[in-house]
Amino acid sequence: MKFLRIVFIFIFTQNIIAQTKLSKEQVKALPNTIENQFLKTYKLSNNWQEYKMIKRSTFLDFQKNVLDSISIMKKDADAKQVTISEQQKNITELQTKINTLNKDLAMSVNKEDTISFVGIPLGKTTYNTLVWGIIFALLASLAFFVYRFNNSYAVTKGTKSLLEDVEQEFEHYKKKSIEKEQKLRRQLQDEINKQRGVN
Repeated sequence: MKFLRIVFIFIFTQNIIAQTKLSKEQVKALPNTIENQFLKTYKLSNNWQEYKMIKRSTFLDFQKNVLDSISIMKKDADAKQVTISEQQKNITELQTKINTLNKDLAMSVNKEDTISFVGIPLGKTTYNTLVWGIIFALLASLAFFVYRFNNSYAVTKGTKSLLEDVEQEFEHYKKKSIEKEQKLRRQLQDEINKQRGVN
């Protein structure tokens, strides 16, 4: 930082020294900047004791040039102020748009993270837990009903088998009963025949 200051002071002093060594023709040939006009006014003025005397026409030209420069600077400043105002307005509009977009983005992210289930907004984790809970409950119910069906089917099959056994025993019993009845009828008939034959 000190180095830059030293370089700046050196260059500035060299510029002043170079300008002080200029001749009147070189001074008149300088561009018409405010700094050069100060230099021209100073260099081209006359000396009286320790004072500098400036011609009225030179002073009026210098004043006119300074006022023109100030007017141009004001116009430039006004134009820049208009540009700054327009840019500030654009910045405000863009900031409003950014805020609106951020709100829309937040709503979209919120909608993305929530799922409506039976009209109730739920978070994705809650929704996933609920869905998997329902799936596990349905699977458990299915397993229970399959188990109950298999048990019922086994009981029904066993009952049918027992029924068939009972029906077979009943048929067998029926046949035996019919045979006994027939045998008893024959015996009875034989006895009746014997009793008739005896009489």
